[in-house]
Amino acid sequence: MDAMPVSKRTDMNYADFMKLVKISKEDIYLRTFEENRERILVKKEAKVVKNMEKIFDATLRISNRKGFQAMTMRDLSKEAGLSMGALYSYFPSKEKLLEILQKQHRRVARRIFDTCVGDIEGAQAKLRAAIRTHLFLSEIMQSWFYFSFMEAKNLVKPERERTIAGDMYTDGMFAEILRQGQAEGSFVSHDQQLAANVIKAVLQDWYLKRKKYAKQNVSVDDYAGFVLELVERYLAGK
Repeated sequence: MDAMPVSKRTDMNYADFMKLVKISKEDIYLRTFEENRERILVKKEAKVVKNMEKIFDATLRISNRKGFQAMTMRDLSKEAGLSMGALYSYFPSKEKLLEILQKQHRRVARRIFDTCVGDIEGAQAKLRAAIRTHLFLSEIMQSWFYFSFMEAKNLVKPERERTIAGDMYTDGMFAEILRQGQAEGSFVSHDQQLAANVIKAVLQDWYLKRKKYAKQNVSVDDYAGFVLELVERYLAGK
């Protein structure tokens, strides 16, 4: 991830964000291969990366159509264009596929949040960067954000707990920013956790109802600007 001055990160647009983070599917799948090299039977790196993309993308497409629990490995084989034998050479079960898919995408999201927001000191600037980062990241990774939200209650217990923990991480981040703002005198007094929960819900609406906003010709930059104005007016007591 390239360095970008704090001042630019607080007011970056989507194009700036794309240049900054340079999320590469190839990097995600290469790291997945490196961490699971012993269990993946295919050893050619280029082939693994190519087929990992097919498998992960097909998993999200099927799951977002009819749910992960309803998806079978045969469904996935057909959607990804791979034989059952080829599919099992990467993942021994649907559960292991889910575990690895979620782990890698959560890691990418956490790394980007930490890098874009972590070193910003003032609460107002940090809040602006956090809201923009959440929206822009969910625009790039919309299928995965939607999948994680919709499937959370249906996942096996360990995965459900990890998904909930990831959700609580961003809730906690926003609540901490609001507490910092009150301490600095930047924000009026309010229930920080409740306000953080509402901010998160508004951000989630972007990726949960993406088609609705597309029909209204609302861009992610438009939505970010609106959310920031709404939240900043509330926090200023206006």
